[in-house]
Amino acid sequence: MRLGFVGLGKMGMNMVERLIKGGHEVVAYARTAGTVAKAEALGAKGANSLARLAGGLTAPRAVWLMVPAGDTTTQVLEELLPHLSPGDIVIDGGNSYYKDSVRRGEQLKTRGIGFMDCGTSGGVWGLKNGYCLMIGGERELFARLEPVYRTLAPPDGYGLMGSAGSGHLVKMVHNGIEYGMMQA
Repeated sequence: MRLGFVGLGKMGMNMVERLIKGGHEVVAYARTAGTVAKAEALGAKGANSLARLAGGLTAPRAVWLMVPAGDTTTQVLEELLPHLSPGDIVIDGGNSYYKDSVRRGEQLKTRGIGFMDCGTSGGVWGLKNGYCLMIGGERELFARLEPVYRTLAPPDGYGLMGSAGSGHLVKMVHNGIEYGMMQA
């Protein structure tokens, strides 16, 4: 599968590497040329803008956002949207607040663009061990993207939690339990 990937921090870059090793084609974008060059060295096709990222994908496109939650996610999405078309899908793999994901899902649906929220756990160890993916969105979109989820996750390490927002809700609960256990 061909996938756009926005956000190449430690976790994002490792996810790109895992996808490429799994046989997927990735068009990668980050704000800095040096970071994009690192993704290209892994086998990704680099993009120096979100317009070029979208242009490097065949419709219907799928674009994974792995950027900080809140304003950054909103800004990236606003910059990306003019380059997307009905039938495309945006996946938010960051730690967005679940109510923001519900709202984003509704907004994108009015434009004919699909939205999946994907709580992603695994940190820097995910490259080797895989990522636990807690996914929210429509079942049809989940099925379309399942080859990507299957590559990123260990066996039985991903699932559809419910409608848009539910993946980030489950990730929020996961974080609360995990951080509580670490403090204990």
